[in-house]
Amino acid sequence: MLTHDGLRAHLLAARLAGTVATAREGSLRRYRMFADRDPRALLGLDPLGGWDRAEVLALMVRRCGVVADPGYVSGPETIDPERTLAALDVFAERVGEAARRRAPVLIGTGHPHRLLGFYGALADALSAAGCEVLRPAQGRCIDILTRFGLRTHVLEYVRGVAVVRDPGDGRPGGEPGAHTHSPLPVRVALAAAAETGGPLPGLVIGDHGWVCGAGQLGFEAVGLADADDPAPFVGEAEGVIAAVVPLDDGVRSPHYRPLARWVLKRACLS
Repeated sequence: MLTHDGLRAHLLAARLAGTVATAREGSLRRYRMFADRDPRALLGLDPLGGWDRAEVLALMVRRCGVVADPGYVSGPETIDPERTLAALDVFAERVGEAARRRAPVLIGTGHPHRLLGFYGALADALSAAGCEVLRPAQGRCIDILTRFGLRTHVLEYVRGVAVVRDPGDGRPGGEPGAHTHSPLPVRVALAAAAETGGPLPGLVIGDHGWVCGAGQLGFEAVGLADADDPAPFVGEAEGVIAAVVPLDDGVRSPHYRPLARWVLKRACLS
């Protein structure tokens, strides 16, 4: 079983934290987009504060540990592993509370090829603890704006985790799911749950549009976010999102397994 120091060492070795692969150029571009209220960076969040570029950078320094110097404009980004560990514990507390309440949960990801295993482990453990893992709007078609234009995707559930899939993607044996930042999937899922009179989630777990979209609609939401995605951290700062874990969300899938084990242990679900 990993100790605090052991997990910290893993974060650094896997480049989940410390010096990460996320580029500073991309982070600053997304901070500017968020300050300009570009929907591609808002991820479904409707921020209350002004949040100009300097304020966004200052927030990301506090919450994530990125380089504070605005003159640092090129090179690798940084994430403070101690902030990651502290946020993981808050994340685990919320998961544990949901388990103790046997609350219905909705789990979704815009990073299925990286984070499906992490979320799937949480779904399995919460289901075993008596929580209903919701699957509303299974098979529903959703039109999502991508860099290639408007594309139709299908909402599906894999191991209890919601993903969107391009219906033309027929890769044999591959994990289904497309990378997306859109809040539309969680909005569709929550609307379908309400329309059918089924239970609404007591906790939503996810990333990108899943966590921001759910939090904006008033649902308790926790999630993961990279250094170039300020929206979840703004949502956390404004009290819309309960917990956000800063980490690189694009490393190889097996590197997230120790994090899942840590969360389940801290949530008393291991």
